[in-house]
Amino acid sequence: MANGSQYDILIVGAGAAGLMATTFAGRGAGQTANVAAVDGAKHIGAKILVAGGGRCNVTHEVVTPQDFAGSKRNQIAKVLKTFGADDTVEFFAGLGVKLKREDTGKLFPTTDRAKTVLDALLSAVDRANATVLNEHRVTKVSRSGDGFTVRTEQGDLQASKLILATGGKSLPKTGSDGLAYGFAISLGHTLTKTTPALVPLVLPDGHWLTRLSGLTTDVELAVASSTGKILHRQSGSLLMTHFGLSGPAAMDISRHWIAANLADPGSHLLINFLPGKSFDQIESELVALTESHGGAGITSVLYDYVLRRLAHTLVAEGAGVEPTTAMAQLSKPQRRAVVKALTALPVPVVRDRGYLFAEVTAGGVPLSEIDLSTMESRKCPGLYLCGEILDVDGRIGGYNFQWAWASGRLAGLSAAIG
Repeated sequence: MANGSQYDILIVGAGAAGLMATTFAGRGAGQTANVAAVDGAKHIGAKILVAGGGRCNVTHEVVTPQDFAGSKRNQIAKVLKTFGADDTVEFFAGLGVKLKREDTGKLFPTTDRAKTVLDALLSAVDRANATVLNEHRVTKVSRSGDGFTVRTEQGDLQASKLILATGGKSLPKTGSDGLAYGFAISLGHTLTKTTPALVPLVLPDGHWLTRLSGLTTDVELAVASSTGKILHRQSGSLLMTHFGLSGPAAMDISRHWIAANLADPGSHLLINFLPGKSFDQIESELVALTESHGGAGITSVLYDYVLRRLAHTLVAEGAGVEPTTAMAQLSKPQRRAVVKALTALPVPVVRDRGYLFAEVTAGGVPLSEIDLSTMESRKCPGLYLCGEILDVDGRIGGYNFQWAWASGRLAGLSAAIG
């Protein structure tokens, strides 16, 4: 594309939010408008293709503001209500992509191929009379009269309206390098501190939990302050790994552990291997079992509570009790140590695995700086923002895609008709 090319609407970033914004900007602006998305990648849609293990978890059957963190939930709700999960299902059906619900409530394409989703989005852009300019890495954006100048490695582009849909810093190998946060700042915005989110957590080298690598179990995780106050709880499946903790529960709570640790380095993570049950409940049950099964070994009794491999290790390493100890021989402190290991095991997380392994970025441009009826900047007229660049991050399970679809659609439509 030659220098000085003029566009009515230019979208920076051609990921999920960017392709959605481009489609609806093209649809809304009409056949005579010049609408394009620019992206530095050689091949568009890398994040879409790796999502959901290569199947692309398009959305969740039920999406609420409570599934998100970052900006205020009432602000997030204003955007989500413009395009909900049912609208997403209908939109993709219109593109020829049928979605199926799995037991978790996650919605995937019936083909189980993320490429089905990407191909449909690219076709939608084309049918909307819009263009995607790949290998056009943007290095700078600036105001230019009533519009914008977008500097790319292929030359400068001019735009009457600009949409930033550049993503955050997560999975940088897909092209998310965080450069666009600087674009937003240069156009008048502020930035809530960014950190990885939906990211595995690392334990000290050789920690005994890492010897359970490959074990998966349902848990409740809790982030506690240095004073013991519970700041956040999260239930779900936990995967033990050679480096620490992964799986939905660990990924979901990671942003809360990171935020708490930044504010209070004494904050820590607790694991309840018996979600829904308290210390007092389990202690009462073990006391009763001591009376009826006093000769049974503590580890064998715990087989009715947790996986066998986990029971032995929790008793020996988590509670510091000899695994063959009979129930009747347990001292009160030993019994309570076992109960604590079961219901409130402190875990010495040392760090997260960083943006290289994070599925999304926490932080970004605050929604308070956006007109949530249009996604237009309150700081810079003619500028719109959508997707991960904003201070909104959802749980694992298709929620972040739903935010991308909703905010991208609203930004594209508003830029076209505003």
